[in-house]
Amino acid sequence: MKILFLCTGNSARSQMAEGWARYLKGNTVEPYSAGIEAHGVNPYAIAVMKEVGVDISGRRSKLVAEVTDIEFDYVVTLCSHADENCPLFPGKVKVVHVGFGDPARATGSEGEVMATFRRVRDEIRVFVESLPNSLEV
Repeated sequence: MKILFLCTGNSARSQMAEGWARYLKGNTVEPYSAGIEAHGVNPYAIAVMKEVGVDISGRRSKLVAEVTDIEFDYVVTLCSHADENCPLFPGKVKVVHVGFGDPARATGSEGEVMATFRRVRDEIRVFVESLPNSLEV
């Protein structure tokens, strides 16, 4: 099953979702990630994923246009901006929206920002653990 995780900048949420899917569901899911824009992989996302043994440091931020030729089974939009601007994909792809807060907008001390990234990381993990059943809506 091919799944695209789509968010605005492909910098945090979609990168973490792809990382979790590769780590937890690599035998049943072929995950991809992309963004409506490409902002580069957020260093906080890399750091909080590393804390749990998932290395996303070698990933790069991709535009959705780079993956539109892939026949996905599902496109999971992770923010309202991506949901509202999701392009059409070929084939019988099903688009599912599962929104998460944007950790890249976190403010405060380094510890507070890291706490926000950890919270979103853990929320995304719970969702990914439920795959593919949670997509059969």
